[in-house]
Amino acid sequence: MIMDNETQKIVVDETVAPKEGAAVLETAKKSSKATKGKRKGVKVKKQVEHGKAYVQASYNNTIVTLTDLNGNVIAWASAGSSGFKGPKKATPYAASIVVRSALDKAAAYGLREVSMFVTGVGQGREGAIRAFHSQGLEVVSIKDTTSIPHNGCRPPRPRRV
Repeated sequence: MIMDNETQKIVVDETVAPKEGAAVLETAKKSSKATKGKRKGVKVKKQVEHGKAYVQASYNNTIVTLTDLNGNVIAWASAGSSGFKGPKKATPYAASIVVRSALDKAAAYGLREVSMFVTGVGQGREGAIRAFHSQGLEVVSIKDTTSIPHNGCRPPRPRRV
């Protein structure tokens, strides 16, 4: 076969037997049609029995992220995405609903044990920890990763009246 540069068509060379050239063209047509109609296979989710749970509890919201041991995110949920608005997002009840929705998303992965990392000072901290325990997951460890300032920011200047 020879590629004609001007017209971008495949031209069968005369030296090749006509049957062979026709067979090559037919297989090229079949392969292009075969890929168009086929669907991709269903993606199989890997099983993650041990994972990490990150809880960010601020004064305004509670965010729960579930990951595998390498840190790849399996599922996440927040009080805002669960339908809470305003100051209700930071309540312990909202935190329990957030944990439930995150675990529903991660149910396909078979998560059974989690190590918890809690950050922040909001009311949702304890509510999230209790919710993980009440949902039947085994909490292996709880670590508080809230950052603490060692000297902090420079204080504002004295006010002149």
